[in-house]
Amino acid sequence: MLDHVSITVSDFPRALPFYDAIMQALGVPCVRRDESSVGYGIRNRSDDDSHTYLSVFASRGTVVADNRHWCFRAPERAAVDAFHAAALANGGRDDGPPGLRRDYHPSYYAAFVLDPDGNRIEAVCHRA
Repeated sequence: MLDHVSITVSDFPRALPFYDAIMQALGVPCVRRDESSVGYGIRNRSDDDSHTYLSVFASRGTVVADNRHWCFRAPERAAVDAFHAAALANGGRDDGPPGLRRDYHPSYYAAFVLDPDGNRIEAVCHRA
């Protein structure tokens, strides 16, 4: 459903290790980096539009994480576990440990964290 997402953070040097770690845990490559932004994933093309791309930008003002939520697909449940561990080891806070969320469907395996700015980040594996 998502083509691309941009997240703004208040302290880019503080947020960079967090996003590098969680994207690596999910197997998403870092494909662009400069002093105030970073990009992960693969951009869509006219002959292949099956990808999602994430940009993380340094904010030019105040960041208010009010009901923001981003969910990233994980290829397997172990990647959800790795995502959660990487987030906590790199400045994130737990907002729901890895596990089944049967309210969504019987195989919905997810973890929730808050990034250093308080944005709610989720990783999910839908496979049994």
